[in-house]
Amino acid sequence: MSENPIIGFEVDPADIQYIGQDLQRPECILAEPDGTLWSADARGGVVRISRDGSQQIITQTFDKTFKVASDEASRFTEGTLPNGLAFAENGDILISNFGTDVLEVMTRDGQTRLLYDTIDGQPIGKVNFVLRDSQNRIWLTISTRIKNWMQAVSHRIADGYIALADERGLRIVADGFKFTNEIRLDAGEEYLYIVETCGQCISRMRVEPDGSLTNREVYGPSKLGKYGFPDGIAFDAYGNLWGTLVMVDQVFAITPEGDFHVILDDANEETALALEQAFVEDRATPEDMLAAGGTIAPWFASVTFGGPDLKTAYIGSLRGTRIPYFPSPVAGLPMVHWQ
Repeated sequence: MSENPIIGFEVDPADIQYIGQDLQRPECILAEPDGTLWSADARGGVVRISRDGSQQIITQTFDKTFKVASDEASRFTEGTLPNGLAFAENGDILISNFGTDVLEVMTRDGQTRLLYDTIDGQPIGKVNFVLRDSQNRIWLTISTRIKNWMQAVSHRIADGYIALADERGLRIVADGFKFTNEIRLDAGEEYLYIVETCGQCISRMRVEPDGSLTNREVYGPSKLGKYGFPDGIAFDAYGNLWGTLVMVDQVFAITPEGDFHVILDDANEETALALEQAFVEDRATPEDMLAAGGTIAPWFASVTFGGPDLKTAYIGSLRGTRIPYFPSPVAGLPMVHWQ
């Protein structure tokens, strides 16, 4: 294999460009081959952004909760909060709603229907991310069973889980994670890579033919960097696993050999260290979390490869109003698109 393209690669914040405007909580981004982007939006759906920058909000019911919240903590815990996105087989958009605790599907003109809100007869919990594989199976992450997710930001809580929906229905396939966040499959769909935000690490498990998960292990460092909480991940074509550290605002990559590299650093050292210390002492508060973050697009949440050559890296965020992007030295792994 040739030399890894990300070795020594760092993004100068001054070289960051932006697309989109007046977005609300653009946490997850989907990219189409023609350059169209679909961004999650707290108004209750998605924003479609064309290559020329023109955009359209698509929702079934317009929601103002995020904009008019009485305080910042409420803004990120109440109302509809579209979070993870995936393309359904027919091109509709699967939406994991972190505010209403459901998995829903929305057509491209805004018609929405509920897919799942319970599992085993119980409320499903904080549905964070959704992923569809090449067999048309749907994978879900549930970060926590605690209603207010900010109360689950603790290294002592491990109530997150992974669910799988296939011809057998919806079922739990792995449990006991420290705030399950984004998940990705490798190119061969042999392993599922799992973000444990409050474990401050990436885990992986082998995917068996029936969808069961086995052989859980930590992938890469047992702690990612000196501070920070992983959120979104995505593979590039070389096999590097890119990711974000939310609230600290770094983009990183883990090489196939397990080495950790920071690609973009927008951390505020003082507030990042203060949050890390509070977390270690199990006393992190919403105020500690809200104090942290950089200036590019506060609270980096996801990374998506787009453009015709998949060599543009887009950053989703929880507190930004536009989408930062930069050229990547290597193409991303293609998404599973519709038929």
